[in-house]
Amino acid sequence: MSHNLHHSTTDPTKMGVGCSIAVLTSGGDAQGMNAAVRATVRVGLYTGAKVFFVHEGYQGLVDGGDNIRPATWESVSMMLQLGGTVIGSARCKDFRTREGRTKAARNLVKLGITNLCVIGGDGSLTGANQFRTEWSGLLADLVQTGKITEDEAKKSSHLNIVGMVGSIDNDFCGTDMTIGTDSALHRIIEVVDAITTTAQSHQRTFILEVMGRHCGYLALVTAQACGADWVFIPEMPPDDGWEDHLCRRLAEQRSRGSRLNVIIVAEGAISRGGKPITSDQIKKLVTDRLGFDTRTTVLGHVQRGGTPSAFDRILGSRMGVEAVMALLEATPETPACVVSLSGNQAVRLPLMECVQVTKDVTAAMSEGRFEDAIKLRGKSFENNWNTYKLLAHINPPDVKSNINVAIMNIGAPCAGMNAAVRSAVRMGIIQGHNMLAVYDGFDGLAHGQIEPINWTSVSGWTGKGGSMLGTKRTLPAKIIEEISLNIAKFNIHALVIIGGFEAYVGGLELVQAREKYEEMCIPMVVIPATVSNNVPGSDFSIGADTALNTITSTCDRIKQSAAGTKRRVFIVETMGGYCGYLATMAGLAAGADAAYIFEEKFSIKDLGVNVVHLVEKMKTTVKRGLILRNENCNSNYTTDFIFNLYSEEGKGTFDCRKNVLGHMQQGGTPTPFDRNFGTKMGAKAVLWLTEKLKECYRHGRIFANTPDSACVLGMRKRALTFQALADLKGDTDFEHRIPKSQWWLKIRPIMKILAKYDIKLDTSEHTDMEHVIKKRSPFGN
Repeated sequence: MSHNLHHSTTDPTKMGVGCSIAVLTSGGDAQGMNAAVRATVRVGLYTGAKVFFVHEGYQGLVDGGDNIRPATWESVSMMLQLGGTVIGSARCKDFRTREGRTKAARNLVKLGITNLCVIGGDGSLTGANQFRTEWSGLLADLVQTGKITEDEAKKSSHLNIVGMVGSIDNDFCGTDMTIGTDSALHRIIEVVDAITTTAQSHQRTFILEVMGRHCGYLALVTAQACGADWVFIPEMPPDDGWEDHLCRRLAEQRSRGSRLNVIIVAEGAISRGGKPITSDQIKKLVTDRLGFDTRTTVLGHVQRGGTPSAFDRILGSRMGVEAVMALLEATPETPACVVSLSGNQAVRLPLMECVQVTKDVTAAMSEGRFEDAIKLRGKSFENNWNTYKLLAHINPPDVKSNINVAIMNIGAPCAGMNAAVRSAVRMGIIQGHNMLAVYDGFDGLAHGQIEPINWTSVSGWTGKGGSMLGTKRTLPAKIIEEISLNIAKFNIHALVIIGGFEAYVGGLELVQAREKYEEMCIPMVVIPATVSNNVPGSDFSIGADTALNTITSTCDRIKQSAAGTKRRVFIVETMGGYCGYLATMAGLAAGADAAYIFEEKFSIKDLGVNVVHLVEKMKTTVKRGLILRNENCNSNYTTDFIFNLYSEEGKGTFDCRKNVLGHMQQGGTPTPFDRNFGTKMGAKAVLWLTEKLKECYRHGRIFANTPDSACVLGMRKRALTFQALADLKGDTDFEHRIPKSQWWLKIRPIMKILAKYDIKLDTSEHTDMEHVIKKRSPFGN
C-alpha cells in the first residue's frame, strides 16, 4: 500500500465526472458475478461517472444497439443473491475477428465509453487486452471508412480495461480465489455430504467427478474437505501403477472398518502419459478388482448454479469497488490490470502477466513437468496439495517420539472446530506423537477427562458441526492447581487450544502460571475458532465463515418477504459479542441499509439519518429495508429500542419487523472455507509444536519458559503466522473482548456506499500494481 498525495485530495464523488464505464460478463458464468456488476455500477455512479450494462457479453458489444444500456442505481437491486449473471453472457465468435472488434469499437465510441470492466475467465480477459492494444488501429479504420469522425476518435483516443476473474475453476494464476470458486465448493460439499450418508448405509465406493478441465483446485479442496481416499487432478497425475496402489488403499480402508470410500476426480484428470483418466474407468477398475459396490456421480452444471456464498458476494463487491478505482486512475501508460484478493487485501495485477503464468501451467502439464505446474499454481495450491497428501492416509513413522500432545476446545462451539482437531490429531500421529483428547475444556483438564485419540477415531470429523470434544467457557485461573497436577499425571508435553477469546485469555493465564507451576512450562498454541472473529492475532477465525453464510441466507429470505409485502423494514440482530465483524460482513453480503456495531459509535442523530434514508428509499422502486444490529453495539439503543424508533418514525411510510437470529449462528455443518481453514490450522499448529519441542528439550525433559513458546496461530494479511500470546496483550481490549485494531473496519464504507449513503470513501490508501512474474536477475540466481 502506498500513499499518493494527489490521490487523497481528490473528492471520490467527483472522480468519475465526465467518464463513462461499461461493464460486461463473458465466458462461463460464475456465482458472485452479479455482486461484482452491482458494485461496479453503484460505485461508478457514486463517483459521478455514467455506467452502462453490456448485455450478452462480447456479442452485445459487437451487436450494440439495445444491448448497451445505461445502468441505474435501482437496476442492480435484488441481484446480490442471484447466481449466474443477470446481464447475460455468451461465447462470441464475432469478437475474435478484427471486423467484430471494429464494430465493438464503433459502438463504444458513439456512446463515449472509454472504460471497460470485464468479468470473465482468462479467455475473456485476453480478448479484452487484445481489444485495448488494437484500439488506436481500430479507430483509424473507423475514421477512414467514415464510420466515426476525427473528433469522436480524439475524444476516445484510448481505452482503459480492468478485469475481474469470474470462474468457478479457480484456474487463473495470481489470484487467491476467483469469483464463483467458493460457491462452487459449497454446491460440491452439499452433494458430498448427502452422498456420504447413503454410501455409509450400503458400504459403497463413490466416485465423484467435479469440474476443472485444466485445474484441479475444486477437486483438491473437496478431497481435503471431505477426507477423500484418493484425488485425481491434472496438475499431478498419479504414478504409473496407480491402479494397484488405489485398490490396495481402498481394501485397507475397508479392513479398518470404514464403510465408505470416496474418490474425487477432476474432469481434466490425466495419467503420467497424458491420457485422460475418467470416472467410468476408475469404476470399472474398482468393481472388477475388488468387487466393491461402486457408484459414479458427475456433478456437471450443478456446480455453477445456486445462490452465491457470502464469501463470493463480498469478494465480488470488493473487487467491483477496486475495479472502478483502477479504471478512473488508469493512464494510457498503465497496463491493463486484473483486480484480485490476496489474503484479505485487494491487489492489482498486470493482466497479461497473469495470463502468461496461467498459460505456463498448461504448458508445464502438457510437457510432463508436473512439479512445476503445482508451483506455478501458487503457494495456496501447493499447501493444499501437501496437506492433503499428509493427512489422507495413515503413514506413521517407525520411531515413536514419546511425546504426548493434548488437544482441547474452549469457549462456545463453532463449525470447523472438529476439522482442526482431526488434522491436529493426524499430523501428530504422522510426527510420531501420542495424541490425547481433553473433553469439556479446562474443566476436563482439571478433572482428568483425558483419553488417547487415534487416527480412525477422527475420521469423518471434517464435516461435523459443533465440537465433538465438548467445550466450556471456564477459565483456568481458579483451577490451575488441578490442571497442573493432571498435566504431570498424564505427562502432557504440549497443548493445542482451539477456541475463541476464552482460549486466548486461558492461554495467557497458563503462561502467567508458569512462574509458580513448572508443569505449565510446555509449548502451547492457540487456534482461533469462534463465530465472533474476535481473537487477537488473526484476521479470520474458524467458524466465522459458516456463521456469516447462515446470517446471509436468513437475510435473503427476509428480504424476499419484505420485497413481497413492500414498504417493510426488517431489523435483524446478529451475534458477535462486542465484535461487529458478523454484522458488517453480513451487511455487505446481504445488501443491508445499515449495520450498527460497537466499534463505530452512533448517536440518536445517526439513527435519525438512517430513518430519513429509508423514507427516501421507499419513494423509489426498491420498497424494503434491512438493518443489522450487533447484539452488544449499544446497551441503551437495544434491538427493541431501534425497532420502536423506526416503527414510530416510519408510520405511514413503512412498517417494521424484528428478528433475533440467536444460536442458529453457532450451528450447522461447516462451510468449505471453515473445513479447509481448520484443516490447515490444525496441521500447521502441530508442526510448529514439534519444532518447539525440539528447541525446548534439555537434560531429558521439556522446559519451555520463553514468551514465544506460547503462541496464537493466526491468518495475517496473506500468511499464517505465530505470534506470542504475551505480545498480543497490547492490541487487546480485554473488557470488550476484541482486538484494538481490526482490518475489516476499512471496508465498512463500501457497505454504506452500496446502500447509497453520501459518505466519503477514503481513497488515500490505494493499491499499487504488483508483479506476478518474478523479475529474473541478470546473475541468474
